[in-house]
Amino acid sequence: MLIYLFYSLIKSHKSIFCVFILISIGYHISAQEIINEETIYEEGDEKNLLDNALVQMEATAAVNDMYNFKFDRAAGQFNWFKEKYPEHPLPYFLLGLNEWWKMMPDSRIETHDETFIRYMDTSIDKARKIYQDDSENAEAAFFLAASYAFKSRLHAERKHWARAAFAGKSSLKFLRKGKETEELSPELLLGDALYNYYSIWIPENYPMLKPILLFFRKGDQALGLEQLKNVSQNAFYTRTEAQYFLMRIYRSDENKPQEALPIAEYLHQTFPDNAYFHRYYASILYTLGRVADLERVSQRILEKINTQMTGYEGISGRYAAYYMAFVQQLKYQNKEKAQIYYQKTIEFAEQTEDLDSGYYHAALQQKALYAHSLKNYAEAKKYYTLLKKYSKNKDSKHKEAKEYLKKYKKY
Repeated sequence: MLIYLFYSLIKSHKSIFCVFILISIGYHISAQEIINEETIYEEGDEKNLLDNALVQMEATAAVNDMYNFKFDRAAGQFNWFKEKYPEHPLPYFLLGLNEWWKMMPDSRIETHDETFIRYMDTSIDKARKIYQDDSENAEAAFFLAASYAFKSRLHAERKHWARAAFAGKSSLKFLRKGKETEELSPELLLGDALYNYYSIWIPENYPMLKPILLFFRKGDQALGLEQLKNVSQNAFYTRTEAQYFLMRIYRSDENKPQEALPIAEYLHQTFPDNAYFHRYYASILYTLGRVADLERVSQRILEKINTQMTGYEGISGRYAAYYMAFVQQLKYQNKEKAQIYYQKTIEFAEQTEDLDSGYYHAALQQKALYAHSLKNYAEAKKYYTLLKKYSKNKDSKHKEAKEYLKKYKKY
C-alpha cells in the first residue's frame, strides 16, 4: 500500500525529487564515509572493511582525487581495491560513486548512467551475499542502503518514478537494519542528521506530501542541524559531505548565505577543480555582494572552461559570465564590457538549453535595454522577443518585453 501511495504522489508533482532527499539521502554516503580509523583487521577479513585503517590510508588519496574531479586517477585506485577485495561491495560502490560525481556538473547528461547503475547493482549483489550469511552484519546493511539510495536518486533525476520508489523503499529497509545493529558514530551520523532535518522540511515546504510522511518516523529539524554540525566538526571521513549539505541548507533552505559562505570557501579551496563546488561558491559570493572575490572566482571559472577542464561546462559558464557582467556594471561601471559578458551568458544558456534560467532572462533584458539606449530598436526587439518567448507570463520581465514589442512594433 505504501509503495502505491508513494507512486501516485510522485507522479503528480514536479518537485518530487525533494521526496528522494528524504528517502535516498536518508542513508546518504560518499566515499569519505566508508572507513573508521580505529581498527585494522587481518588481511583476509574481506567481510569487514569499513573499520579497516589500512584501507583508510589506501583510499584517502583516491577519494580526494574523486572530489577534485581527477576521475581517472581515482578509478585506478578503486580498481586496485576490486582486485584486492573482489567479493566486497566497497570497490564497486566507490567506482559507482566516481561515476556519480562525473554527473554532478550537469545531472541531465545520461552518459554515465549505465556504468553507474552497473556498479551499484554489483555492490548490492556483493553486500547481499554477506547479508544472507550474517543478517546482523551492519556493514552489509550499510552498503545495501547506500547503493539502493543512489539508484533511487538517479531514477528520480531521470523521472523513472516507479524504479525510484522501489529503490528508495529498499534503501529505507536496510537503513533501519543498520541502525538496529550498530550505534551511530560521528562518521555514520550523517544519514540520521539529514533524515531528521528533511523529514520536517519537506512537509513544511510541500504540504501535499504530508500524507506520505505518516509512514515514516517523525524527525527533529533542530537536532538534524546539530547532528550535521557535529559530523562536520568531529568526523573525519564524513566531514566533507556534512559540510556540503550544511552549505546547501544554510543558503537555500534556511536563507542564511552568510553562514554558508565559510563552508563553500573551504570546499572550493580544498577541491579547487571541483566545478560544482566552484560555481556554488561563486553563487554565494554573488548573493552576498562580495564583488572583489566574486570577480576573481568567476574569472577563474571562465578560464577553466576555455581550457576545457573536466566538469567545467555551460552551466558553470552561465553563472560565471553573468557574475562578471554584474561586476563590470557595478564595480567598474563599464556598460560596454558588461554587455560582452551578458552576451556570453546568453550563449552559454542556449548552449545548454537552459532557456528558463533567470540569468538568461536577465541577460536578455540587459541586452535589450542597452540596445534601446543606443536607439537600436531592431536589436532591442530581438532580445525582447526572446525574453517574451522564454519567460513566464506572470513574470515582470515578460510583461516588460510584451509592452515594449507592442509600443515599438513599427520599428
